[in-house]
Amino acid sequence: MNNYQYMLSDWSFKACDEETWLPAHVPGTVHTDLLANGIISDPFYGTNEEKLQWIDKKDWEYRASFELDPAWETLAHVDIVFDGLDTYADVSINGVHALSADNMFRRWRADIKPLLHKGMNTIVVRFRSPIAEDLPKLEKLGYALPASNDQSELGGMGEQRVSIFARKAPYHYGWDWGPRFVTSGIWREARIEGWSGPAMTDLFIRQDQVTAEAAKLTALVSIDSTEGWEGVLRVSTDELVWEKKISLQPGVQEVELELFMQNPRLWWCRGLGEPSLYHFRAELVEPAQNRTVAERSVRTGLRQIKLVREKDEAGASFRFELNGVPVFAKGANHIPNDSFVTEVTHERYRHEIATAAECGMNMLRVWGGGIYEADIFYELCDEYGLLVWQDFMFACSMYPGDEAFLSNIALEAEDNIKRLRNHPCLALWCGNNEIDSAWAHYVKAGWGWKEKYDSDQRERIWADYEAIFHDVLPKAVERFAGGIDYWPSSPLRELTGDANQHAHQLSGEGDIHYWGVWHAVEPFANYHTHIGRFMSEYGFQSFPELDSVLKYAPETELALESDIMLAHQKNGRGNQLIKEYMDMYLPTPKDFKSFLYMSQVLQAQAIQTAIEAHRVHKPYCMGTLYWQMNDCWPVASWAGMDYYGRWKALQYVVRRSFRDLMLTVQESKDGEIAVSVVSDLRHDTQGVLRLSLYDIHGGLLAEKTYSVHAFADSVSHVCTLHFEDLLEGRDPAGVVLNAGLELNGETVDSKPYYFVPAKDLALPKAKIAVREVPGSQGTAFELKSDVLVRQVWISAEHEGIFSDNFFDLLPGVPMMVEFRQRGGSTSSEAFVSGVPGKLQVRSMVDFIMD
Repeated sequence: MNNYQYMLSDWSFKACDEETWLPAHVPGTVHTDLLANGIISDPFYGTNEEKLQWIDKKDWEYRASFELDPAWETLAHVDIVFDGLDTYADVSINGVHALSADNMFRRWRADIKPLLHKGMNTIVVRFRSPIAEDLPKLEKLGYALPASNDQSELGGMGEQRVSIFARKAPYHYGWDWGPRFVTSGIWREARIEGWSGPAMTDLFIRQDQVTAEAAKLTALVSIDSTEGWEGVLRVSTDELVWEKKISLQPGVQEVELELFMQNPRLWWCRGLGEPSLYHFRAELVEPAQNRTVAERSVRTGLRQIKLVREKDEAGASFRFELNGVPVFAKGANHIPNDSFVTEVTHERYRHEIATAAECGMNMLRVWGGGIYEADIFYELCDEYGLLVWQDFMFACSMYPGDEAFLSNIALEAEDNIKRLRNHPCLALWCGNNEIDSAWAHYVKAGWGWKEKYDSDQRERIWADYEAIFHDVLPKAVERFAGGIDYWPSSPLRELTGDANQHAHQLSGEGDIHYWGVWHAVEPFANYHTHIGRFMSEYGFQSFPELDSVLKYAPETELALESDIMLAHQKNGRGNQLIKEYMDMYLPTPKDFKSFLYMSQVLQAQAIQTAIEAHRVHKPYCMGTLYWQMNDCWPVASWAGMDYYGRWKALQYVVRRSFRDLMLTVQESKDGEIAVSVVSDLRHDTQGVLRLSLYDIHGGLLAEKTYSVHAFADSVSHVCTLHFEDLLEGRDPAGVVLNAGLELNGETVDSKPYYFVPAKDLALPKAKIAVREVPGSQGTAFELKSDVLVRQVWISAEHEGIFSDNFFDLLPGVPMMVEFRQRGGSTSSEAFVSGVPGKLQVRSMVDFIMD
C-alpha cells in the first residue's frame, strides 16, 4: 500500500468547563451542534440572536476515536489534515500536542505518525474563544482600529471590536444584513492521510497562451516524495498524452511539463459561448511495469481573461476581456448562504448558481467579508459559465500589520489561490472591500475614520494597510495565480499614492460603489447621473415574502417597528428608509402584510432603473453588479433571493433586465422619451419596435411600428418621442404605453411606460382569468384581464420559479407563464418540470389602500 486515507467521524463535543460530551457533526459549528442537541433554540427565530452571545465567550472541545488499518505502520508519512479549523485551535493525538491553528481560511496539516499507536487512538481539538483570544491584542495595540460593522455592543463587549485581529469570516461578528454569531468548529473536512514513495500534492494547468487556434499550457505538479524516485510524468486529457522522464529527490519539489493543444475548445462565460471543460490527469509511472504510483486530476477550462484599463478621453476603461472579447459584466455580489456555512448543502449552492444563470448573469462577486467559498461553488460557476470576481477576505475595517499577522495572511493567500486557480471562472483577485475609500488616506473624504487618530497613528495604520494590500497580496497573486489580475480595493480609481487614488462617483476611472440611492435617500433618477466605468456595488432593500417572515416571527409581531422586525433589520433605519421611499414612489399599502409585497415592488423598480442606466451607457460603463444576490439568514435586506431561496420581485426584474437584447425606455428630457435597444450579442440584429398605447380600463388606442437595427455589442437608439404626440390630448393618468421588440414576429422584450408616477395611477379593480394551457400537463398557464393589472404576483403551493412574475398585464393581452419546481437534493437539476399545486394570483390593487 503506497497511500492511505481515513475520514474522521463519530465526533462529540462539550464546553471545556463542563463534563458531559454530546454528539457533534463534522463539518459543523458549536452553534449548530448546540441546536441539534436541544441546548439552544433556533438562532434565527425572533430575538434569539441576542440570547446566544454567551457562546463565543467559552472554550469548546471536540473529540473522536479512530482505529487505522494496520498497514499505516508501513507508511513513511501519516498526516492529520484539516481543510478548515474555525479559528484558534489546539489539536492533540493521544494526549500529545500535534498542531495549533490560528486562521479559519487555511488548511492545516501535521505529521502524526510518532503519536499513533496500534488499536484505538483519540484526537481532541480544543477551540479557544476568539473573543478571549483577541481582547489582549486590542489592549496591547493601545487604540481601536476601525471596524464599523463589528456589532460588539450586541455581543456584550461595548466598543471593544476585536474582529480585525482574527483571520476569520468578518460577517460572523455581524454586518448590516447579518447577525452576530461568532462561531467555532471543524468547519471543513477532517481526515488522516498516509503515503510512502512519491505523492502528488497539487496539479495546476497554467495557461500561458490560449487562442482558438492553439493553447500553450504548463502542467505544474507538486510532489512530496519520501525517497528518491525515477520514472515518467504523464499528463493526459481527452485522447492527448504528454510525457517526460523525471528524477525526484526526497522532499517537496515541483515538476513542469509543457503541453500544446491545437484548436482547443474554449471556455466562455454565459452569453458568449459554451463553458467547455477539460479533465486533466497527471500520473507518476514506473516504466518497467507501466505502473502508476501516484496520480491527481483536475478539471479546468481553457481561456484568457484579463482586466483591461486603457486610457481614453473619459479617463480609463475598466472592463473584462474573455478570449479577446469585451464582456459587459452582468451580475450581483455574493455573500455566504448561511451564518453557519456548514449548513449550506450542494443543492443550495446549485440553486443559487442556477438562479444567477437563469437571470442572465455572467459574473458573481465573492465579497470580502465572507469566506473563500467551497469548491462546489466554483465548480458550478465553471459549469454554468459565470465569471467570479474574488475578493480576499477583508472588508470595511483597518487591520494590524505585525509580522505574525502578515505571515499568516501570506500563507492564507497561497492556500486559497492554489486551491482555486484551476477554475476558469476566476476572473480577478481583489484585495478588499471598501477599505481604501473608507480610510481615504490622501484626501479629506472617506468615512471619517482617520480623523480619530493622530498623525503618527494614521501613518502607522496606513503603512499596515499598504503592507497587506500593496505588497503581500499582490505578490501572492503574481506568484501563484497564473496570470489572473489583481485589484487592490473595491472601489478604487487607480493605485497612485496620492489624491488621485480615491474613488469617487464621476472619476471616469476604476470601479464604483454608488449608495446615494438608499443611504443618502437620493431619488432613483440619480442612478442615471452617477455612473462609473464599472458599477461593482449598489442596492436597495426589501422584505422577504410573508411565508418567509412567518418562519422567524409570529403574526403578533407583524409590524414595522416590532422588536422582531427590528432585530431582523440590521441596517439601522432600514425599515423606515423603505417606508420613506415607498411614500415617494408607490401607493400606500393597506397593512403590514401588504407592505412586504410593496417593498419588493419598490426594490425591483430601483434596481431595474440602475441596471438599465448602466447598460445603456456601454461601453463607457462595462459592468453592473448589484448588492446582493442572497441572504445568510431570514431578514429584510438587499437580496434578490431570500434565505430560503425564494425569488423576490427583484429576481424576476433582474432576469428581464439582463436579457442579451434589452429594450429601454428612458425619459430623455421634459416631455420626451427615448427608446433604445441594448445588445450584448456578437452579431447585428434586425427587428421591429411596436409602440402600443392602451387605455388602462381596456382597449388599444393607438399603435406605431419602427424598424430596428441593433448593432452587435452596442446601444442602438431607435426613436425619440414627445408626450403630446403619443397622448394626443388623453389623460396621462389613464393610459399606458407598451414598447415591444419583435424579432421574426416574436416579442423578445417589452417595457410598459407610465406617464405619471405609480402612486398617481388610479388602478381599476381587476379580475384576472387564469387558464391552464392545454397539453402542458398542469405546468403552464395563461393569464388575461380586460383592464390594466400592475405587478401580478403568482405564488405556488410548491417551491419553484415561474417563467415570469411581478409583471404588468396589459388590457386584453394574454400572458403565458410556465412553472418549474425546485429540484431538491435528489435532483441533478436546480429546476425541474413540475406542477405548482395551488396557485394564488394577486396584483398591486389587492395590496393598496382604497
